[in-house]
Amino acid sequence: MEEKIRLNKFLSEVGYCSRREADRLIEKQAISVNGELATLGTKVDKQDEISVFGSVINTSETKPIYIAFNKPRGIECTTNLAIKDNVIQYINYPERIFPIGRLDKDSEGLLLLTNDGDIVNQILRARNNHEKEYIVTVDKPITKDFVTNMRQGVPILETITRPCEVYKTGIKTFSIILTQGMNRQIRRMCEQLGFRVMHLKRIRIITIPLNVEVGTYRLLTSDEISELQKAIEPSSKTEEASLPKNKNTHFNNRNYSTRNR
Repeated sequence: MEEKIRLNKFLSEVGYCSRREADRLIEKQAISVNGELATLGTKVDKQDEISVFGSVINTSETKPIYIAFNKPRGIECTTNLAIKDNVIQYINYPERIFPIGRLDKDSEGLLLLTNDGDIVNQILRARNNHEKEYIVTVDKPITKDFVTNMRQGVPILETITRPCEVYKTGIKTFSIILTQGMNRQIRRMCEQLGFRVMHLKRIRIITIPLNVEVGTYRLLTSDEISELQKAIEPSSKTEEASLPKNKNTHFNNRNYSTRNR
């Protein structure tokens, strides 16, 4: 007999949503199992009938999907289809996927999407120190003090940001590598130091670089998925685990234009 597992883990494994989202739906009393409202401790298997907002979901395991998308400015990183210019309708992928984390509406660059809820949880855990790299343009010339303060940490949102790598790349441009994901973090850091962000692009998430045109996406290769899983595995076991530096990898040549779908 198949062993039952917690409902949030089950929904993550079949690619319906992340564990965090499953818990949110359970708390909203949106999920029922075999006709009864689910609780956070409910356990299920493939034989159970699971409904979300009254609609029975397909609980058969699906093949994991991992997508690298170059998000344009103006697109919202939400699965809420009622919100205008949401990323799900923009990509129009034929299977259910959801973004790993966020990239604010005014920013562009790399966004990962998947149907694998477990990898979402591993990447989003703040204690795991996963790297995200950005190229930023501000409204006036960058000073040594600005770079020093950004590196050491900036007081925003009633805390001080973690020390990070910052390098001046031009008169008004710099690169920054963060290991945390506070709301509009880079913009808030710059504003605190008297600078305004004019353009912000994310160019890397952990081992995955940005290498598709704006508004297009591609599937991650098996090698990339393996490298990504290796990178996040150690950090799920310890808060101080170090991450491998970005490596050169061979990428799938299939670039997909969302505008032609």
